[in-house]
Amino acid sequence: MNGSDLPVVRLKPKADARALRHGFPWVYADDLVTDRRTRALSPGTVAVLEDAARAPVALVAINPVSKIMARVLDADPAARVDAGWVAARIARAQALRARLYDAPFYRLAHAEGDGLPGVVIDRFGDIAVVQPNAAWAEAHLPALVEALVEVTGVTTVLKNAGGRARALEGLDDLPQVLRGSAPEGPVEVPMNGAIYMADLTGGQKTGLYFDQRDNQAFAARLAGNGRVLDVFSHVGGFGLAALAQGAAEALAVDGSAPALALAEAGARASGLGDRLGIRQGDAFEVMTALGQEGARFDLVVCDPPAFAPSKPALEAGLRAYERVARLAAPLVAEGGFLVLCSCSHAADLARFRRASLRGIGRAGRAAQLIRTGFAGPDHPQHPMLAESGYLKALAFRL
Repeated sequence: MNGSDLPVVRLKPKADARALRHGFPWVYADDLVTDRRTRALSPGTVAVLEDAARAPVALVAINPVSKIMARVLDADPAARVDAGWVAARIARAQALRARLYDAPFYRLAHAEGDGLPGVVIDRFGDIAVVQPNAAWAEAHLPALVEALVEVTGVTTVLKNAGGRARALEGLDDLPQVLRGSAPEGPVEVPMNGAIYMADLTGGQKTGLYFDQRDNQAFAARLAGNGRVLDVFSHVGGFGLAALAQGAAEALAVDGSAPALALAEAGARASGLGDRLGIRQGDAFEVMTALGQEGARFDLVVCDPPAFAPSKPALEAGLRAYERVARLAAPLVAEGGFLVLCSCSHAADLARFRRASLRGIGRAGRAAQLIRTGFAGPDHPQHPMLAESGYLKALAFRL
């Protein structure tokens, strides 16, 4: 379809069309004229967005059941969204990663940050894991898969349907093999000198968190040849990186037995199996117990799940981050290092930093903030979308 074939949706007079023309990628339901015709559009429908004066603004994807009722696909209202359009976006995204990484293990597409609203693609060699977290991507999934295979040459494409974002879009939670066949076991991922084991079909998110790569590399330098505590470890992200760079030993703590088993498998694959210990349990309880045992580490890293995934959860989330810092700080040896992370977009950097410092102070420790880290460059931020800059990593010397 070209623009003249598409339905039209219109902004209310009070809506700020200037922000959209300057690049803001979302239109909330309260800013659209939602008449019966608009509400009847099927989720994922491509439409032309007009301002209140009926001047075209952009090409958008509509989802009447979402609070984000329109997502900007293209600033050109006459653009055509087809396999060629998708392929051009994926090719542009891959060109950036090719500059950054020597091996095809990275986030290939980071939603709005790569001009593919709601679409997350992680690449694991010849396998791509797609999260179509917006209705338009679900509706155009065949074209997305064709473009992905054409541009990258991957032979297997898996759909991950977990996560809160799809539920907010009214989408199902059913994973699917879209091309090729699912791997029979965990996939080896070389990163930061270690081998990580990624469960692409049964693990969290797409199987591995590429976003922490640079923060893990920095933390590994802090560890030196000392002892490391990796709390909320998942598959051993920080611990394995530190061991690969010469740390004497690392203790991985997580509530998930399968995740810790993958951490152990990664340590063995990296030739580090005798230096990684595991402790399964609630992270708060384990840190409390370690404190009572008098345990001390040269580097402590806490990378918890999103305690504040939305604004209503913000205050409780900030208290949880403060508690993490309060329990972790006493475990750091004098002159050692503490790395605290947050993947909650609702908790901005300033609030997260204040909560962390409150916790450190209440533990009776003094701190130097030596680095503030964010997601790696394969997770480009959309300059006008704060949510795309979700990850924060604070490195302290205590």
